[in-house]
Amino acid sequence: MTFPRLTRPELRILDALWTHGTLSIREIQESLPARDRPAYTTVQTMVYRLEGKKAIRRVKKISNAHIFEAVISRTAAQRRLVDDLLAIFGGRTQPVMAHLIESGKLTLDDLREAERAVRRLASKESSK
Repeated sequence: MTFPRLTRPELRILDALWTHGTLSIREIQESLPARDRPAYTTVQTMVYRLEGKKAIRRVKKISNAHIFEAVISRTAAQRRLVDDLLAIFGGRTQPVMAHLIESGKLTLDDLREAERAVRRLASKESSK
């Protein structure tokens, strides 16, 4: 399956679906923070675009309201975003890691978890 590019507002809609499960357009709109909540018609347009991208789908209709669910998982979306970010750096992780370390966003616990993941991957590779 080819994974669509998603905008930040589209990711907000997907986040509502990942968090709350199946929702109508009105429920999606109301789940967004009130401070910068887009108009109902704006959410409706974005939902239909996400449906066109096959990132969400209609699962049922209740009266006049269509109910939607996410087709793309949160993990798949996160991986796509990370891949897109790394593509900006020519696939090199070092500039990203350096920034995370310098900004204090990469903690010692994060590094330990990454080390454990590398060890698990290395043990899988060596057992082949």
